[in-house]
Amino acid sequence: MSSRGDSDFLLDRDVDKVRAVSPARAKNLAKMGIRTVRDLLGNYPRRYVDLSNVETAARAPIGQFVTVTGTVDEVVEKQPRRRLHILEVSIFDGTGIIMATWFRQPWMSAKFERGMRVAFSGKVTFEYGFKRMNSPYVAFLGESGQGEVRPVQMIAVHPTTEGISTTWMRRFIANALEQTADIEDPLPADLRMRHGLVGKKVALRHIHFPENRAQMLQARKRLAYEEVLRLQIEMMRLRRAETLDAAPIVHVPGRRVESLRAQLPFALTDEQESAIADIEADMCAARSMNRMLLGDVGTGKTIVAAFALALSADSGCQAAMMAPTEVLARQYASKLGPLFDAADISWGILTGATPPEERERLLGTAAEGSLQVLFGTHALIEPKVSFAHLSLVIIDEQHRFGVNQRAALRMKGPGCDLLVMTATPIPRTLALTLYGDLDTSYIRTRPGNVTPTRTELVSRDARGRAYEAMREALSEGRQAYVICPLVGLSRESRAERAEDGTLFSSLAQGSDISDPRAAEQEATRLQREVFSGYHVGLLTGRMSAAEKQEVMDAFNEGSIDVLVATTVVEVGVDVPNATMMLIEDAERFGLSQLHQLRGRVGRGEHPGTVFLVADPGKDDTETQARMDAFVSTTDGFELAEADLRTRHEGDVLGSRQHGAETLKLVNVIDDAQLIACAHVDALELLEADPDLRDPGHRALAADIERTFANLDETSSKGA
Repeated sequence: MSSRGDSDFLLDRDVDKVRAVSPARAKNLAKMGIRTVRDLLGNYPRRYVDLSNVETAARAPIGQFVTVTGTVDEVVEKQPRRRLHILEVSIFDGTGIIMATWFRQPWMSAKFERGMRVAFSGKVTFEYGFKRMNSPYVAFLGESGQGEVRPVQMIAVHPTTEGISTTWMRRFIANALEQTADIEDPLPADLRMRHGLVGKKVALRHIHFPENRAQMLQARKRLAYEEVLRLQIEMMRLRRAETLDAAPIVHVPGRRVESLRAQLPFALTDEQESAIADIEADMCAARSMNRMLLGDVGTGKTIVAAFALALSADSGCQAAMMAPTEVLARQYASKLGPLFDAADISWGILTGATPPEERERLLGTAAEGSLQVLFGTHALIEPKVSFAHLSLVIIDEQHRFGVNQRAALRMKGPGCDLLVMTATPIPRTLALTLYGDLDTSYIRTRPGNVTPTRTELVSRDARGRAYEAMREALSEGRQAYVICPLVGLSRESRAERAEDGTLFSSLAQGSDISDPRAAEQEATRLQREVFSGYHVGLLTGRMSAAEKQEVMDAFNEGSIDVLVATTVVEVGVDVPNATMMLIEDAERFGLSQLHQLRGRVGRGEHPGTVFLVADPGKDDTETQARMDAFVSTTDGFELAEADLRTRHEGDVLGSRQHGAETLKLVNVIDDAQLIACAHVDALELLEADPDLRDPGHRALAADIERTFANLDETSSKGA
């Protein structure tokens, strides 16, 4: 890596060196992770106000972002709850009234006077007889009514924090751009020319202060490409480093693979066979395997992984399979253990809850090489865990582990093969973005003649109908889940929710706020009022590992009829007799998360049914569309793509990692072509210049180093 130029040092100055950024404001900016000029310029707008899209109050369409100009008619301040301040400002434009609402911003009231001319720009809703905008952008107009509102003008709306208004944020960024005369461009000139990309300084100015939509889109394209290219290169180099100077292990199938296949009581699907063939070809080649197995819920990824584990044992080697939770690790062991016993494959399971005596035994057998397969959680990456001849690492629910955690396990066997799996369906563009140099195998079809799970949306008032259907299934010997978004609500939590501005409708009516169903309270209510003749159990993330296992064992054995749970059951829980599920406050979940939950039922011979309890408002078209999409299809890949369009990749992936955290502008669906181009460019760059030492690549190398060093530092502080 080269040393940074003068422009880099300017960008890395403390943010309080920017004009108008006082020490107090610098502290507020630090709460957003903005500590340097570079951080400030990277605080990209979350949306834009197009002041050219002007409508009258009467014609302003519900659900759309528009600008309405008018005269302030009334300014009203309310305080319906302690520490909750509500400001309502209504404007009249001759055709009607638009009301704007601000929560917990008492200082805003001083800005408005009756009779002054203003423009409100924001999303139009309709509540209690009036069109409304919540926290709109405000332009204060002159007597002529012109003011800031000019044709084809776009105003960036940036993320802010307490004590920093959008106006101040815009001022800080403008000052930073003015004070930073020269910004070194990390993109090589040939790539900029190849894709018609503007320079870095121009892109930053136009992303923050575009004169028109074309400028904004041009700037976004340039900066989004830079994000993807940077990430692709970093991921490729990390994976290369994991196997650097390590001789790959060439595996040879033998009697254990044959025995495993002979024991299967079912025929494998064509997609399972194809995935097994892909993995076997990789493991038998004179190179280390780097493969991702993408499988929808219930498609049989576990048995595919079993063949990889058996192949490793056939070669006289060892394998480790790491899962994100103890419940999931134990489930893999219970499923595959009997098959491995019959195939003469020694195995064990190591978690944080493993008793000391058993732990010592497992560590000893792994170190000496007599243990062939070790299932486990994060406990596998502890320094005390060593292997005599580790040749295969399988990581399930890959997105729940950090890059460094995966690398730590893989380095326990230099040169070993890597198979990562996920039950979260990931569209190709997202897979290409986050796992660019991994070969990919897809499994979309569930084994056997499985009847698709029926999904029904019911209102909160109609959940009694769902209860009746569940009681009927219970009377036939089936079991059921009730999923709640929260564990429990303390008094403080209730008070905090009462002060949430999103609950304006309830507050304005003076009604009590309907809290999301909390698992602990709901389990008690259901046992008493709804399923009194059955045994209702409770499973939450707050419980100890031993308590979770006790509950899951009871549910597996049938002694619990209805399991009330949080999303702790999202992955890995497999109870074939469970055929019914009711999901409270379904609109609070992403589509991919709902899909994971739905996959917990209908896993046996009986078809499954899922009830979504939700009441999307008539004006909440986005939520209604998500619910309709979920009801209409059981294809996880279709749902993941729909989720990505509306909720961003973080909701699809769950725990964010480098990929999701460094992609501020990229939309992995809409930017498919951009992502593909960056992937090809990254491969070409590293093939020609693996260490990016060419003079034309040094700025890019320094930018990558700085970006991911800062990210790792931030992550470690958060941990």
